Amino acid sequence: MDQGERLKRPRARSFAWLTCAVAVLGTAPGALHGQGVFNGRKGETSARIPRLDATIVVDGALDETAWRQAAVLTGFSSYLPIDNRAADDSTEVAIWYTPTDVYFGIRAFESHGPVHATLAARDRTDSDDNVQLLLDPFNDRRRAFVFGVNPLGVQTDGTRTDASTSPQPRGTTFGGTPPASIDLNPDFQWESRGRLIEGGYEVEVRVPLKSIRFQGTDAQTWSFQVLRFVQHSGYQQTWTAARRGSAAFLSQSGSLTGIAGLRRDMVVELNPEFTASRTSLGNGSAYHSDATSAFGGNVRWRLLPNLTVNGTVRPDFSQVEADAAQIPGDTRFSLFFPEKRPFFVDGSEQFDSPNNLIYTRRIVQPDAAVKLSGKFGRSNVALISAIDDRRASSNGRDHPLYNLVRLRRDIFRASTLGVTLTDRTAGADYNRVASTDTRLVWGGVYALTAQGSLSSTRSAGTTHTSPQWDVSHTRSGFRYGYLYSFSGFDPHFQALSGFVPRNDFVRAQAYNRVSFYGKPGSFIESWLFRQGADALWSWDGFRDGKSVQETKLQGENVFNLRGGWIVSLTPVSEGFRFDPRSYAHYRTLRPAPGSGNPPPDTLSFLVNDRVATAEVLARVTTPQYRLFSGRFSSIIGRDVDFFEAAPAHRTDLTADIDLRPSAKLRLTTSYLYSVYTRWRDNTTLSRASVPRIKVEYQVSRPLFLRFVGQYDSRTRDALRDPRTDLPIVTVRNGVISPAMEVTTHDLRVDWLVSFVPNPGTVVFAGYGASLTEPDAFRFHDMQRVRDGFFVKLSYLFRR
Repeated sequence: MDQGERLKRPRARSFAWLTCAVAVLGTAPGALHGQGVFNGRKGETSARIPRLDATIVVDGALDETAWRQAAVLTGFSSYLPIDNRAADDSTEVAIWYTPTDVYFGIRAFESHGPVHATLAARDRTDSDDNVQLLLDPFNDRRRAFVFGVNPLGVQTDGTRTDASTSPQPRGTTFGGTPPASIDLNPDFQWESRGRLIEGGYEVEVRVPLKSIRFQGTDAQTWSFQVLRFVQHSGYQQTWTAARRGSAAFLSQSGSLTGIAGLRRDMVVELNPEFTASRTSLGNGSAYHSDATSAFGGNVRWRLLPNLTVNGTVRPDFSQVEADAAQIPGDTRFSLFFPEKRPFFVDGSEQFDSPNNLIYTRRIVQPDAAVKLSGKFGRSNVALISAIDDRRASSNGRDHPLYNLVRLRRDIFRASTLGVTLTDRTAGADYNRVASTDTRLVWGGVYALTAQGSLSSTRSAGTTHTSPQWDVSHTRSGFRYGYLYSFSGFDPHFQALSGFVPRNDFVRAQAYNRVSFYGKPGSFIESWLFRQGADALWSWDGFRDGKSVQETKLQGENVFNLRGGWIVSLTPVSEGFRFDPRSYAHYRTLRPAPGSGNPPPDTLSFLVNDRVATAEVLARVTTPQYRLFSGRFSSIIGRDVDFFEAAPAHRTDLTADIDLRPSAKLRLTTSYLYSVYTRWRDNTTLSRASVPRIKVEYQVSRPLFLRFVGQYDSRTRDALRDPRTDLPIVTVRNGVISPAMEVTTHDLRVDWLVSFVPNPGTVVFAGYGASLTEPDAFRFHDMQRVRDGFFVKLSYLFRR
């Protein structure tokens, strides 16, 4: 019995006690075998759930007769920071179903600290105590729906996929936790209500079968896992005794059996939209206003429980909140912003492709689009076709046409085979990519991931066919793990329907990890040490046997401390050989002697042969306290400035603080600061300062008010030759352009009133303004650059 189970207060009723009592009284025949109690610590991870002809009111009170007949999951285990131990806090999850719905009842007991609960916005419950129900109706143990609730029943939903589409999965270090891709952008229609009880909280959940995909057969087995987050300790707990050292998390799920007789209704959802806006543009002296309105809409047609077609005509793809500013650590490459638009996020996990060969934000503003996604046996099929606005083409005349296909086959217990096909055609130009990939998992901790691709690109009458490959082998053991990878991108490889920030390289990586774990209650609960090296060549340099162009050595230390603190310290040493081809258009400007105005005299720009760097990265994450939480990071040391191809002093500071002064009010603040100074004379190369604040007031679960303010101040000095200190100019087609100093001080504010009673039915009304000023943070002489009002109305009809 868990320690938390022994410490429960008498008034907190136990599902296990109720189930046994009902069985003894004979009101639920066969309860011990059919409904029963399933203890994860005892290995009872195949739970037969009952089908009931009952309806209940989802109000957060688990007092209906149906709950006494439910199957009960108990006996949870610790997962983070240390797995395979009995959980400190007792959790019970009751489950039953009808032909149209699945019901979950959660009782989470909290005997060691206060319950963290706020009336948060949807998908913003990460600072509260919460429980995630990971439901996999296809039983493939690779992808799952996420239905999360905080103690008040506020919802977090999305999808979770084992492994990741990126080379470095978010939140993982190829060992301590299985890699995962978690997408909280999809919003499903389901019900949940919760309440605080003495000694903890309880939540009632109803998931309609119309809202999820499931198998087309009659008798079914679903994979299922419960993941509980306890904020006062920073611990995570699971129903089955999942191991962090495994190569996959969902493959360690339990099973829900006895599912049969589900209604397979065809589901049609119509979602008409109306948007109206008035936008003003100005240049300081003159303003131009433009009013627009538009009707559009989406349709979702679930032909079969495992096959869905989505369509849209002139949809409103505007975001109600601007993307947060980012400061690139390496200015040579693009920044990645996540997809947030509803049409694309529905079923987006079906389009996951290694190295992001499908990135739907490339489709800017489609006039029309259609999407098909489904699962047939062990095969997944996904297709998007879209006609984009002509303004998204290079000439402004042709409508880009996108066709994106992702096919994936589940093999063995936790492995996959995949094919990706993309085509973007605009007039006579096109970009086409064909790729195949696999992820093979064996031995519980080993994984081999491989991808090979070809791109064919025609632009301005010239066609290039170019390869790409990526192979990696990982061991994700509990105490020891490693990552060895080898990848390459041809200089002409392009994925105009994806996000490939860099090409023209071959990279080899070798990293090893060792993890140490303390005893329960230790100050240092775990220590992860990761060390390794990267070597990068240019594509032609690797082929011709030339020297390495970039190197990296690092040793990462991550400490999980008692109470939920996380501290990391990472020294990094890098070496760079600058590619002269990247600076072929650079020249050094030398003033011509004599009087008058002679033409400028330019000299060749000589690139440094090699620059070595040394930096220290530090991060601190606080526990999720009831009133606040914070994340702080810094990068300090010798780096490189790629604009001048020279060494520089670098100081980056980042702070994110979430304040929760009440159950309804939340303030999210962040500050980004970055400064580069020339190594040779300490003069400033660039400086960026970006404070941001988001204020949200949750009037009720469907209604909230939001204000976002962001000030973005950036300065970039005129470029100078690091050898001669003379000005740098660029020369293209015989035209000389000086690399002038660039300074911007921009303010962006957004107001929003949002009423969302359920996904798809929304009322948005907002105002946004962009302003600029000559001097930073003076807030006078502000000039309005752009502002606008907007209203969006939509309603979801479901049949």
